[in-house]
Amino acid sequence: MKAIAIPGISGAYLFEPVPYADERGFFCRTFDAEVVRAAGIDPDAFVQDSVSRSVLGVLRGLHLRSGAGEAKLVRCSYGRIFDVVVDLRPASPTYRALATFELSGETQESLYIPAGCAHGFQALTGIADVSYRIDRPHDPAEDVTIAYDDSELAVPWPLPAVAVSDRDRKAPSLADVLRNLEG
Repeated sequence: MKAIAIPGISGAYLFEPVPYADERGFFCRTFDAEVVRAAGIDPDAFVQDSVSRSVLGVLRGLHLRSGAGEAKLVRCSYGRIFDVVVDLRPASPTYRALATFELSGETQESLYIPAGCAHGFQALTGIADVSYRIDRPHDPAEDVTIAYDDSELAVPWPLPAVAVSDRDRKAPSLADVLRNLEG
């Protein structure tokens, strides 16, 4: 497994495993504490693992946490997703930068998203399972959502959104969220 720094988002990493494939299928390590530590991330900081299942066209996000934020290690364990990260850390050299990725069950790559970055994704297959490793217990009072179709961000979602939660559908613009976070 190797860690690849993401040039568009300071502190973000793509962890690329080395799968072993044969006639039975494949096996690969999806998390290696030593590789994570060598990238400057504390592997012991993760306190919660979660999984979501989405169907083709489902869009989730853009989400982040207020306060100290929340770092995530995200992996599409089955299917494929279009993944989006937006850097909203004012002191970051990549502040307001947007980066997109395709994550899939075929590659088993994991994406490390630093605290202070918004995250969202869209399912590109009939079923897409996404696993999250999160570094803070969830506190709904800190949930922040940005409109997935915000014109300033202009995220190039590859498919029409067939299903979106009420929370995501009613989310404020990036400008409104930034005003609230700063105020």
